Order: sequence, then structure tokens, then C-alpha cells
Amino acid sequence: MIPARTVIIGLGQTGLSCVHYCMRRGVRPVVMDTRTAPPGAEQLPEGLECHFGGLNAGVLLNAELIIASPGVPLATPGLQQAAGAGVEIIGDVELFLRECRAPVIAITGSNGKSTVTTLVGEMAAEAGLAVGVGGNIGTPALELLKEPLNLAVLELSSFQLETTPGLNALAATVLNISEDHLDRYDSLAHYRDTKLGIYHGAGLCVYNREDGETLPPAGSRAVSFGLNEQDYGRVEHQGERWLAVHGEPVLPVRELRIVGAHNQLNALAAMALADEAGISRTAQLAVLRRFGGLAHRCQFIAEKQGVRWINDSKATNVGATLAAIDGIADGLTGRLWLIAGGQGKGQDFGPLVPLLSTRIAGMACLGQDRAQLLELGDNTHEVADMSEAVSWCAQQAQPGDWVLLAPACASLDMYSSYLVRGDHFATLVEAL
Repeated sequence: MIPARTVIIGLGQTGLSCVHYCMRRGVRPVVMDTRTAPPGAEQLPEGLECHFGGLNAGVLLNAELIIASPGVPLATPGLQQAAGAGVEIIGDVELFLRECRAPVIAITGSNGKSTVTTLVGEMAAEAGLAVGVGGNIGTPALELLKEPLNLAVLELSSFQLETTPGLNALAATVLNISEDHLDRYDSLAHYRDTKLGIYHGAGLCVYNREDGETLPPAGSRAVSFGLNEQDYGRVEHQGERWLAVHGEPVLPVRELRIVGAHNQLNALAAMALADEAGISRTAQLAVLRRFGGLAHRCQFIAEKQGVRWINDSKATNVGATLAAIDGIADGLTGRLWLIAGGQGKGQDFGPLVPLLSTRIAGMACLGQDRAQLLELGDNTHEVADMSEAVSWCAQQAQPGDWVLLAPACASLDMYSSYLVRGDHFATLVEAL
């Protein structure tokens, strides 16, 4: 039951889903937002009581239930006063869980959440389950209640976990922990502890044995994933590296479309979660063999004449390009050809120099700051545009080689966004 005096704080896509949820149950909530013109305000039903540009303390103290947006810290004075007065404060995910009758797979971590959530969702669909995928990954959790579900797969941020006391997932994972959101948390330990809240009440805790910060509480039923042979891991088999479950090889790493050791960890985590949900190994492997990754993030595009083409258009600075090259190194057996260039934003491209003499066979340089890139080594090549870059790399590459778009630069000299740049690259590759 939704109480009559319900207040929703924070609009946008999630806030609107909360409003619609309440309205469908005959409750007209009060809506607040600290912004004077919050996104979605024009979509609100007529006649709702709204307070924009700040929080109304009197209304909050009179509420029976407050549904707070993930973007509103619980440390906000108005919320603290309401909590002190005994007002229940939850988030949209908690509201979803109170009605959802399907088992829930819950996924969090500093990196890789969206990839693992997508993988598990696709594995469930491949197995014929009616699956809902949402949370922090586009679809608000409450929207998943519109259709009957066999399984819900939720990506959850630390902000969402703050207001989700009743998770009790079938299986839950913390993929990794690194410094993030320290403008909201007073320490890394505080941020980590919030993430670890996902394990509360979980039937199975899936943790990363490469990252000790992800360990579940003592006494939990748990299984781990990592890059050695334990639990969900890797083994050497038939002269090559395989993903394995409890030492049993199940898939050669070379058959994965997602690239890099970090994505092997993501695949192993997804398998552990899918196993707990009863999803067949056949369905899991079918997805792992075809899933090319999320768009523009070391995304596998195609294999043409034995050459793999990878789109990391999101690599808009040197650090991101170095990370992309490092990430794919584990699966690369041939040579690497790099496409780079655009708006350099005053960066030092020097860190690419050692790679040009060791790991990069050649680099096609385009865009506004290509001259700086051309000076980095003898194996650089000037091109006029992306079409010429793809054509040159296709001429140079041999079977077993990989071509990586990781520009180390912004796109705005040639494209409206890195998304458009990546899509153009993909279109050109598919046409080869």
C-alpha cells in the first residue's frame, strides 16, 4: 500500500516513474525538486502539488512516506529532519522490490556494472525467461512491473543502495571497488560499505577474488570469480586459455567477442549469477559468443578477412586510450593498428611513444591535432578522415591483427559527438 501522504523528491525519468506508480494506485503524491525547472516537470499530471527550487520542510515532516531520488543524499538536512521524526524514506528500487514477485539478480561495482547486467539479461532471455532489466541502466525499476517476470536483473548504484534496505536478492555481486563519488561519501571505506550493502539478505554473494574490497560478510554463502583456476576463473586447456567453472573448461577466451581481461572477469561474474538463476550453460555461452560489448567501449564491431575491428570511440583522452590498449592486450595474438586523433585539448601525447615502438604496429592520425600525433614515431600515417583511416588499416592489417579506434581526443572537430564518430567507424568497417 502507498500511503496518502507520499512525497517524491527528484524528477527526471526515475521520479516520473514513481509518480506514475503512485497514480496507478490511487495516490496523488506531492512532488519536490531542488531544481527550479526539473526535467520531466512538463509531463506531470495536472493538479499535483509541486515544490520546485528547494525542499519544503513542513511537507516532509508531515509525510508518511518519502521516495527519494538517488541524486538526493540522505544527509540532506530536510531528509535528516524527516527521518528523525520517524518518516520512512526509501527509493524507487525498494518500492519495486515490495511488489515484485520474481527473483532478483543485483549487480553493483565501480566499473563493469552495465556490461554484466546486460550479459545476465541476455542470458536469461536466451533461455526463454521473461526477464526485466533495469535500475541504473536506463529503465527505471518500477517500469519493469508492467509485465509479468520470471527474473529481474538490476544494476544498482551506491546511491540507489542507500535507500534499498530490503534487497534480499537471489544473487548479488560487487564487481570491484575503486575511488568514486568521494564528493558524496566521507571516505573510500564509506563508499565501499554502501556498495557491500547489496549482499544483505542475498542467497548467493558473488565476489571478485582479484579485489579484496568486494568480500562479503563472514558466514555468507559465496562464490568468487577471478583470473586463476578457482571457482569461476581461467585454465590452460588444449594449448590455449579457457574460461572455466570449478576447474572445468567451458569456453575458449578467443571465442569471446568482448575483449580484455576486465571483460573476462565480467563474463565470469555473469556466468556465476546466471548459474544461480538456473540459466543453462548453453544459453550463457551463446550470449558470450555473440555479445560485442556496450557501444563505443572496446566494442567488437566485426571480423573482416581475419582482422578484428574494435570501437572505443569513448576514449577521448590519452589515459583512456592507454587503458583500451592495455585492456585488449590479453586477447591479442597478432599486431595492433590504432586510429587516433581529433581535438587533443592541450594534452601531452608523450605516453603513446613507448607503445608505438612496442605494441602498436602503426597509427593512422586524423583530425585537428593529427600533426602532434604524427611526430610521435616513424610508424604513424596521416589520413584525411575516418574513411581513409579505415581503408589504410584494412590494407596494412593481416589475419590475426586487430584494428582499434581509440582516438585519445575529443570528436568535435569532425563529429557532433564521440557516439557519432563511433557509429561512422562501425558503418565503414561493416562495409569492408
